[in-house]
Amino acid sequence: MKSFISRSFSKTGLFLFVTIISFLIGGLGTAMAFQKADTSGVTFTSIPTAADSIAIRKQAQKKADSVKAAQAKADAAKAKLKSAGKEKPKSLWQIFIAGLIGGFTAVILPCIYPLLPLTVSFFTKKAGSRAKGVFQSVIYGLSIIVIYVTLGMVISIIFGSDALNALATNGVFNIFFFLLLIVFGISFLGAFEITLPGSLATKLDANADKGGFAGIFFMASTLVVVSFSCTGPIIGTLLVDAASKGDRLGPAIGMLGFSLALALPFTIFALFPSLLKSLPKSGGWLNSVKVILGFLELAFAMKFLSNVDLAYHWNFFDREIFLSLWIAIGLLMGLYLIGKIKFSHDSDVPYLSIPRTFLSIIVFAFVIYMIPGLWGAPLKSISAFLPPIATQDFDLSQTPGGSSAATLNQSSIKVKKYAGNYDRIKTKGLDAWFDYDQALQVSKELHKPIFIDFTGFNCVNCRKMELNVWTDPRVFNHLRNDFVVLQMVVDDKADLDPKDQFISTYSGKKITTLGGKWSDLEASRFNSNSQPYYVLLDNDGNLLKDKSGNEIQPSPADYDVNSYLKFLESGLAAYKK
Repeated sequence: MKSFISRSFSKTGLFLFVTIISFLIGGLGTAMAFQKADTSGVTFTSIPTAADSIAIRKQAQKKADSVKAAQAKADAAKAKLKSAGKEKPKSLWQIFIAGLIGGFTAVILPCIYPLLPLTVSFFTKKAGSRAKGVFQSVIYGLSIIVIYVTLGMVISIIFGSDALNALATNGVFNIFFFLLLIVFGISFLGAFEITLPGSLATKLDANADKGGFAGIFFMASTLVVVSFSCTGPIIGTLLVDAASKGDRLGPAIGMLGFSLALALPFTIFALFPSLLKSLPKSGGWLNSVKVILGFLELAFAMKFLSNVDLAYHWNFFDREIFLSLWIAIGLLMGLYLIGKIKFSHDSDVPYLSIPRTFLSIIVFAFVIYMIPGLWGAPLKSISAFLPPIATQDFDLSQTPGGSSAATLNQSSIKVKKYAGNYDRIKTKGLDAWFDYDQALQVSKELHKPIFIDFTGFNCVNCRKMELNVWTDPRVFNHLRNDFVVLQMVVDDKADLDPKDQFISTYSGKKITTLGGKWSDLEASRFNSNSQPYYVLLDNDGNLLKDKSGNEIQPSPADYDVNSYLKFLESGLAAYKK
């Protein structure tokens, strides 16, 4: 088996189109007042009767039942919120699809691709019959799936859903992810290889000589270990992406997609051996796949650095810097594809193949598309991954509805609380507020309903809503003229003043950051922990009600402009009523 692996790694083999893929998240208190009567020094003592005792016991029991009911309701709300935070089917599908793409990409890398024909031939000849060879190939593929899914489950168990959710905005982990992807990118560019200990591969290889299912399983394990230099960066990127989604099942689902794509070719070619003849021969292009992936890893790393810059107010990684780096990476990738630059381990490109031609067209077109963004173009197709446009120093873009209405000059409040924290995510033309109490006061003074935007520095869907839905003139005019816009950034790491810190009556945790304060408000009042989340309130802070008396429910991200416009107008109609 060991010699089989060694022979396989001396061969090279399929250039698949690698298109640019952006791997690419109160309790209301009551008070009672008591009046004291003038007793002129006389003390009255009430003597309870039997009837009074019964009434007292009934009142106490009623109060106890009320407390239990309130606690049960609070527990149910917490359970619902916790469940809501975990159930993200769309995100899980995205992770699964990303895993599939990663797995199919891994198949065409130099560490795995040459094994396809050799492994199928090995099983067929060793089995003695085609049927048995197919069966063993299926077991081999299933073993690969079991190994990788187990890895994903271990990651989930070690971190847990709460820790995974915290990774998305934690500065230390975002910096770690940034550096990790930089290392992966450099590895794919050919500076070094990330490998597991050779002794591990030797032990697995020795066990692979055993017969039966155990031998096939260890043979699959050997493949996993010796191909780690190629698959490691892809697996690492998938796990990083899955962890940043904050879903307990994310890593396991990602590894399921990856391993399924990796195992399918072995089974398919075992079922139809004649397809092996259609596989292209080995060539230097196999290394080109790794290099292209290396460029993509470097580009993907920029997003994690941007997350930290925004959440911790470093204020150096602006939108134009981000775009300049992506443009530079894209140019280098395009020049590499047409053979104008090469690395020491690359072979010459005597002519452009059809795949290289089309892929280079895509890359250069993408670069040209990004260039206007340096002057403020919205770049809606990638806006969700870029820093907010407010971070850009040189912006020639136009506000959809003109200049904003300065609510600061129309109200008695002359200084906005926390405004300095959010200069880098402000929506151009909107005069937003950032403190709940101030927004409530302005709402009463201007006789306008409140529009709450629960958002985040690192919220991809928030940026997508702002640049794809809010820019519609009808939506923008409503937000600018008809509402008091209140933006609450739930991942702001700015510390609260010690006197403003508190113990949450909802979660029982101590709230020490400004983002934690707004996150607790969203969870306790509106039973949600997702962003973006849009809420319409009246001047007293209550949910607006429609003509039927039903509360207008908050809206999550809604990319249908007409549907979102209907949500806003229903609130305006309810407020006027």
